[in-house]
Amino acid sequence: METLARSRQYEAMFLIDSGLAASDWDGVNAAISKILERAVAEVILMRKWDERKLAYDIAGKSRGTYILCYFKALPGNVHQIEREVQLSEKIMRVLILKADHLTTEDMFKETPAMQAEKGQPVQESGQEHSGRSEEYEDKRADDTGIKGQEFEG
Repeated sequence: METLARSRQYEAMFLIDSGLAASDWDGVNAAISKILERAVAEVILMRKWDERKLAYDIAGKSRGTYILCYFKALPGNVHQIEREVQLSEKIMRVLILKADHLTTEDMFKETPAMQAEKGQPVQESGQEHSGRSEEYEDKRADDTGIKGQEFEG
């Protein structure tokens, strides 16, 4: 049997119908926990990320609640989690990414939902900067001598 020593750290974003999340929060958390448990995943942290309007309707729903989860699991078990989510009636979508690069401090940063509860202004994604990383801009400046401008050549 493979051990957790070979496990990797993952970040998962589960999308839940907002109505269901509001009426049966404990049931939604239990469903996610059960799926992760069956995949022999060790949950590090699971919490509400935010509730947002969806870009397009999914199963007739226009709003969704996002649940952010960090866990450790064997790489081969990730497919099992995705498959069980597809079969679940409570979870609309999931995105699972490798998160070996994240520190514990990164995982415990405030979510938009936490900021809203404190009354702090919440920045929508994409408003922080133009979408180009500083690293991209610095490399561009090195390559072209131009920083932050379009290069035609």
